[in-house]
Amino acid sequence: MPWDRAELAPIVLVRGTEGLLADRAVARLARLAREAAVAAGEAELEVTSLEAAQYEGGRLSVITSPSLFAEPRHVEILGFEAMTDACATDVLAYLADPAPDVTLVIRHGGGVRGKKVLDALVAAKVGQVACDPVADRDKPAFVTAEFSRARRKIAGDGVAALVDAVGSDLRELAAASQQLISDTTGVVTETEVDRYYGGRVEATGFKVADAAVAGDVAAALVLVRHAMASGTPPVPLVAALALKLRTMAKVAASRGRDHGAEVLKGLAPWQVDRARKELAGWTPEGLAAALTATAAADAEVKGESRSPEFAIERAVRRIAAARG
Repeated sequence: MPWDRAELAPIVLVRGTEGLLADRAVARLARLAREAAVAAGEAELEVTSLEAAQYEGGRLSVITSPSLFAEPRHVEILGFEAMTDACATDVLAYLADPAPDVTLVIRHGGGVRGKKVLDALVAAKVGQVACDPVADRDKPAFVTAEFSRARRKIAGDGVAALVDAVGSDLRELAAASQQLISDTTGVVTETEVDRYYGGRVEATGFKVADAAVAGDVAAALVLVRHAMASGTPPVPLVAALALKLRTMAKVAASRGRDHGAEVLKGLAPWQVDRARKELAGWTPEGLAAALTATAAADAEVKGESRSPEFAIERAVRRIAAARG
């Protein structure tokens, strides 16, 4: 089940490499355990967190042993992918004889270590929460869900702008969403996002790419020069150009094909819609020329040219000229 629908059970395995979602799942389960304790008439819930890498043999047995008044307890074993041998042994023993009035959450961050224990947990049908990485095509939905949980709305252009600006890291994307939720009112649009995050390297790169593929060479050059003057490295600027053109090329290649969906695999619907609009005025030959110019600029900014600034400007001019 996903993190935001995680349900409390005697033993729950939180599994996956996406740290933000795992942290949220663990926190949600602790909250549910506290709520269950209050509902049962308990004033407090004892919560214990153990680091699997520093675990000492017998610790789990001591923490979960029956108490005099049978108070509920909640135990978290974190970083299970780095467990000690004693931790693995004790978890397997506990799985065979779980303690009453105890909820145990095991957080495994990925990798092959502990496979025997993981297989045993899965075979025992313990509760499981999947915390896999969020693909780029799913990040717009993640942003929309962040706002929905806060009973706020963000417009489609705002979602696209936010993902463009800070979408490389999910924690940053979540933090940016929370800041906009806290600091703005009404429906968040591209204008608000640009006000807060328009200066980011990613956002600047995408603005350069937008202007270049639209054929607005003057605007693109102004953005490039401003970015370089303010210390933006040349590599991410060229990377934004390449990403934009590759997306357009994929969408163009999918036209009229029986297997068009396969060509578009990995792209979010909003990326496809935007690319279709941006392809107006472009020919296959022009797109190929733009891709060639970007590839040349990529090699130049990574060492083949003494002037990365000139290489980017030349690429922008060639891309804008290739349109139409």
